[in-house]
Amino acid sequence: MDFRLPASARRAAHGALDLLLPPRPLDEAAGQANGVQWRGLTPPAWSRIAFIEAPFCDACGVPFDYDLGPGARCAACSREAPAFDHARAACLYDEPASDLILKLKHADRTDLSGLFARWIARAAADLLPRIDGVVPVPLHRWRLLRRRYNQAAEIARPLARQAGLAYWPDALVRRRSTASQGGKSGGARRTNVAGAFAVSRAWRARVDGRRILLVDDVLTTGATAEGCALALKAAGAVCVDLAVIARVGQLTRRPG
Repeated sequence: MDFRLPASARRAAHGALDLLLPPRPLDEAAGQANGVQWRGLTPPAWSRIAFIEAPFCDACGVPFDYDLGPGARCAACSREAPAFDHARAACLYDEPASDLILKLKHADRTDLSGLFARWIARAAADLLPRIDGVVPVPLHRWRLLRRRYNQAAEIARPLARQAGLAYWPDALVRRRSTASQGGKSGGARRTNVAGAFAVSRAWRARVDGRRILLVDDVLTTGATAEGCALALKAAGAVCVDLAVIARVGQLTRRPG
């Protein structure tokens, strides 16, 4: 038997709760500004986020200065296509965005995950209709024990729910612990994660022939995303798209 409240009753309950516990903005400014309660970010914080809009590279999502036409790729992706098929990022990874993302990643601010999921859903709207399952970039079990949660999974879960997609949190595993990617060059990052990811045995049949949306917090050099995409495709995935909160202005590709 389904004991869920009707939508009208849930809205009334949420409204009553807001009266008792007024919502506070996620950027931790004052709970009220000029007598107005903010849900989400305050307008000043919102205006500082550099959201990415079209046109951008169809492969890696880097923004273009002008429209190059449908399916256009940047010079790096034209020279060497990434292992993932398409990438979409909600915003640029600059100081305002990084402040929020680091709160999710290192300061237990999992309340930000729903906001980030909505940002990604908007950025990846053209990819979502063809996706079979949403997979977060995994943490190694020892790092997960230390951090207590996987920030990519915290974003991927509400994203899948909002988009009405299957959520596959355990499809991809990190087989070995790797050093932090912070401060490493593109080549060093690729060496660091080489062979680190695999599709778990229990999920191989389900991944085979499917189209996957890989979710992470930040796209920097693309090394981690490419390692995950290679593992998923080795297990038979026909397409691996990537969706992140933020990305640096340009990927660092392997020298060749």
